Amino acid sequence: MNAPLTTDWTAAGAAELADVVALRRAIHADPEIGLHCPRTTAKLRAALEGLPLEIHESTSTTGFIAILRGGSDNGRTVLLRGDMDALPMPEETGLDFASQVPNAMHACGHDSHSAMLVGAARALSARREQLPGTVVFMFQPGEEGHHGARHMIEDGLLDIARPDAAFALHIWPNAPGGLVMSRPGPLLASTDQLNITVRGQGGHAAMPHEGLDPIPVACEMVTALSTFVARQIAVADPAVLSITKIVAGSAYNIVPDEVEMKGTLRTLSDATRAKAQQGLRRIIEHVAAAHGCTAELRIDEGYPVTRNDPRAVELVQGIAEGLGGRGWRTVPAPIMGGEDFSYVLREVPGAMAFLGVAAEDVDPATAPPLHNTRMTIDEAVMAKGVALHCAFAERFLEGGFG
Repeated sequence: MNAPLTTDWTAAGAAELADVVALRRAIHADPEIGLHCPRTTAKLRAALEGLPLEIHESTSTTGFIAILRGGSDNGRTVLLRGDMDALPMPEETGLDFASQVPNAMHACGHDSHSAMLVGAARALSARREQLPGTVVFMFQPGEEGHHGARHMIEDGLLDIARPDAAFALHIWPNAPGGLVMSRPGPLLASTDQLNITVRGQGGHAAMPHEGLDPIPVACEMVTALSTFVARQIAVADPAVLSITKIVAGSAYNIVPDEVEMKGTLRTLSDATRAKAQQGLRRIIEHVAAAHGCTAELRIDEGYPVTRNDPRAVELVQGIAEGLGGRGWRTVPAPIMGGEDFSYVLREVPGAMAFLGVAAEDVDPATAPPLHNTRMTIDEAVMAKGVALHCAFAERFLEGGFG
């Protein structure tokens, strides 16, 4: 995997940087949320204009794929993914190109992801005749909790030019600029949303015995759920449970009829996910019944586990080391955040890797993290992101995972 790359993709990435930065800033200033990002899609389509690409649109989102067919075909196809949606939050970076849309910000780097993918499409298109296969560029909205990748797969876009491997980059503001990081196996967790309702019988707070107070029952549930995770879920295949919102009551002297709670469940395997879901439901219903109350749990299933193919990670590592700079670091343990690139990796072997984007004069450990109102990136690193995408495609088309 450490053989020299056929093409000097570092130089190609540097040549694309100015246009990539300009596109990233235009997207950053005009963020859109969810599955429908028409202004962002229009910017991306305009930047791809004139390239030898076949465009196929998603029918349920504003996402699209762009297919580049190489000068020869050895039967291999590789997919590169870039997401495009923003988060529903204000921006406090003070940048000249800060968000002009109230309560919307590219705080997760999707502006840079899609811009880098455009740069890769341009660089690879310039070398189309030398490519021995097909590259699919997947421009995807709705990553931030909206299942955009799943929708595009259900629209049939993976079947137009079925990939044999898939790769994605995600910026990481808390790592040195240019460092590439990933790991084989589970990289990110599944992400289930918990919605709990505890129902009792309200009344006067001075006479709680005449009703059924759901508040202490809800508090007992929180403790019981934490105990369940700590004592019945194996530490080698963990789960993380967080109750993040509790809403009840209207005044100091009124016992409410019900309590609403919200939370999240994160796991790293289908088996633990199923066991945890069953256990949470059992505990919630039985704790409520023990106090004469009723309760229900609605689980909104989120993304699957993001699971990297070891062969794809080896390929990414070899490329990262070959491109030089800060090179490679193996992520020591899975991260309990989630990613809907996991839907693609359920269909196609591949890998997601993180790209450090902390500036030279910034301590990565104290830099504003992802989903922070002050998150920024060193835009110069996007040249390496372009180079990495191109190298992923070329290396896989030339040799597969071998």
